[in-house]
Amino acid sequence: MKITPACTNVIALLAAYGCNPATSFSHSIARNLNTRRIPTTLASTTAEPTTTDDVATPVAQATSVASVPKFAQRWRKRTKQLATLGPASSTLEMIETLFLAGADIFRLNFSHGSQEQKKELLTMIREVEEKYSHPIAVLGDLQGPKLRVGEFSNPNGEKLEKGQIFRLDLDEALGDATRVMLPHPEIIAASEIDHVLLVDDGKVKLTVVGKGENDAYLECRVDVPGKISNRKGVNTPDSVLDISPLTPKDRSDLEYMLGIGVDWIALSFVQQPGDIDEIHSLIDQHLPEGMFRPAVMAKIEKPSCFVGDNLENIVEKCEGIMVARGDLGVECAPEDVPLLQKQIIDTCRRLAKPVVVATQMLESMIESPTPTRAEASDVATAIYDGADAIMLSAESAAGSFPEESVAMQQRIINRVEGDTHYRSYLDQLSMSKKNNAADAITSAARQIAQTTNAKGIVCFTLEGSTVLRASQERPTVPVLAITPFKETARQLAMSWGVYPDLPRSGAFGFTADEDDFFNVSNPTVDEDDDDFDIVLKNACRAALRKGLVNDPNDLLVVTAGLPFGTPGACNIIRVLPAAGPQCWDGICRVD
Repeated sequence: MKITPACTNVIALLAAYGCNPATSFSHSIARNLNTRRIPTTLASTTAEPTTTDDVATPVAQATSVASVPKFAQRWRKRTKQLATLGPASSTLEMIETLFLAGADIFRLNFSHGSQEQKKELLTMIREVEEKYSHPIAVLGDLQGPKLRVGEFSNPNGEKLEKGQIFRLDLDEALGDATRVMLPHPEIIAASEIDHVLLVDDGKVKLTVVGKGENDAYLECRVDVPGKISNRKGVNTPDSVLDISPLTPKDRSDLEYMLGIGVDWIALSFVQQPGDIDEIHSLIDQHLPEGMFRPAVMAKIEKPSCFVGDNLENIVEKCEGIMVARGDLGVECAPEDVPLLQKQIIDTCRRLAKPVVVATQMLESMIESPTPTRAEASDVATAIYDGADAIMLSAESAAGSFPEESVAMQQRIINRVEGDTHYRSYLDQLSMSKKNNAADAITSAARQIAQTTNAKGIVCFTLEGSTVLRASQERPTVPVLAITPFKETARQLAMSWGVYPDLPRSGAFGFTADEDDFFNVSNPTVDEDDDDFDIVLKNACRAALRKGLVNDPNDLLVVTAGLPFGTPGACNIIRVLPAAGPQCWDGICRVD
């Protein structure tokens, strides 16, 4: 084996990537003329960060399996955790605490607070990410349209009686017990006789019994009586409104998100597939030059999403889905929501898209250190259903027990995933497979890992498509994603069972022009034959850093696509021991 200039460049890149080439490679190079035996213990010299004055600084130190980070428990879970940040979790210390408690993704809710506050939170998240050398995804959540009634002359509102007729119109005069302004002509236009309108999250139910000329007003019968007061929300479960899901505020927030570099953008008020086209078009227009394109997550909260093939088309057009059970639970019958949740999750799995189950998962933990039994069962059900991630909203954003809420979710995840029934539930859904090499190899990787009792599946990827396919298979071992792009690594943090390695040099670890490597559409790589073994060695070190392997003979199943730099390519599958690609049966061989 010769040491080529390419290999010299590789060693330099590996130093940037997180390995100390002096200790990791010099001994193997010096001994490469002789056959050598695998050491009885497995250790890796990596760049583990330390902090000084709250600034993360990489310092080389030897890391053995015995000293894996205290957050390594996350490698033992498959379902991801998404925590919303807010007043209760807006400090660097609390964000770090929530990360160590199990949070994989942080949500920035643009319905509350200023844009500048969100940028400060993102900066702190990136500090935690750098400190622990682990990618953390950031989800920016757009508010969406808020449909509300006008105001009443009585500041305390009015009590509506069952059976009475109540008018919703466009008159700006203050309302009374017989009428109120509805400042949304699109609702009046879209409503038909017998359509239902729900006020104040369904506390008052109105049924349309008449319409004025030129869509001037709606005459409604009160079917569920109750109090109606200023600016209460209105839901339209029977109508598809001719309205954009993006308000002027949302457009401003979207442009701001693109500028600060969030990884995911959640779109509210999705009614039909065309709404996804609209946000993609805006991203194309406003994405700053040189910025990585964020993934789009559609929030399913309207009954119209389930009409015809709308759901499947929506899932196909975006990169992820959120089961937004708040509004979904208002606009759909409560008994339908669990079934719709399962339908959404199954559709996302079939199409290899990550899906998040959200809203009121541990609602009582806003004020209590422990959840109700019903809440624990609700979280467990979402996990059994096969969701990629589960979310906390007010529990972590404004509650008194944000850390306990995240930790409780992880405890439920660990318990469910340790149940023998869990695997049988995951395997019940048959996956649709394409007749191509990539699908065949990712499917085979799952079977090989199970047959050989491998410790993990390692996927080399540019944009994440191969990793998403591996996650879709729901393998019995973790999926380690190796990518040259931090942004891809962060986006993959949303997917079930996937734990991306945080790239350091913008490369897989082999020779390349670093500037070219950040061109995701056409990266340039050196195809020297020696490089692939070095890439595989780097994968072994990444698995060790994550604590996925702890013995030199532990096996890893590796998938990759050659030539490197071809998005979506997957044409190689390899089984190798944790000690390296040339080490088998206790012997390291050198050609």
